Amino acid sequence: MGLVGIVLVSHSEQLASGLRDLLRQVATPDVHVEPAGGTEDGDLGTSFDRVAAAIERAEDGAGVLVLADLGSAVLTARAVLDDTPGPLLVDAPLVEGAVAAAITASAGADLATVAEAAREARDVDKF
Repeated sequence: MGLVGIVLVSHSEQLASGLRDLLRQVATPDVHVEPAGGTEDGDLGTSFDRVAAAIERAEDGAGVLVLADLGSAVLTARAVLDDTPGPLLVDAPLVEGAVAAAITASAGADLATVAEAAREARDVDKF
């Protein structure tokens, strides 16, 4: 069995891809981090198909954690999860939650533990 995968749902393709690049610096290469940002035509927004495809790519046998940035990204992720049972959408800050999740997933933690790490990132002071 692999490690928990992470999907980053954002209105911005660049934001999601940039965050994936950051996570590659802190996570082991075995953690599948998949961006799902922007629309098919390159605009700002979210795409059901992009989120669904990212979840499929991120699945490695240990489950998938989904993090979203704002309003309609959450709604799109929820719509995808209605059709795709198993992945877990977590209410956590996108950047801090993703970093905590990636580090925890790298240690081989299960989906519930990775989700809790992402949630706990909400309460970590920056200074």
